[in-house]
Amino acid sequence: MKQLQVIVRAAGREDLPELIRIWNEVVEDGVAYPQEELLNVETGGAFFDGQTYTGAAVVHGQVAGLYILHPNNIGRCGHICNASYAVRGDFRGLHIGEKLVLDSLRMGKELGFRILQFNAVVESNIHARHLYERLGFIQLGVIPKGFRMKDGHYENICPYYHEL
Repeated sequence: MKQLQVIVRAAGREDLPELIRIWNEVVEDGVAYPQEELLNVETGGAFFDGQTYTGAAVVHGQVAGLYILHPNNIGRCGHICNASYAVRGDFRGLHIGEKLVLDSLRMGKELGFRILQFNAVVESNIHARHLYERLGFIQLGVIPKGFRMKDGHYENICPYYHEL
């Protein structure tokens, strides 16, 4: 079986419609992102412009996934960054998420951050948690009932970190 050619690069303005579509797909799923409001061209442009870095995973000329990278805090904690990842539904299961995470680790270090921290990985998001742990992220604990799922029930969240 031929290996899928995935290129992770900086997202550009021309990618905005696909970035918004992919982001909204995850928001609508309601099981991973804390956001509830969908992005449109105006709010999406401002959202992605506000990130320190937005990466796009491209497969056969199509944006198949993305990540955003930004400071997790300010001042004396400003060396810690945070990231979120999204893979288009029809590209999930092809290890694109792994390429996004690896690129975010590289880019975070390149941008001068020293730690990448995830504040709220939903405990039932087993695929993401296994990936993070395989890549050397360390779970910091569990926050009971820290995430309200789309159907209204609460699930635990697990913060993770990785030294860059």
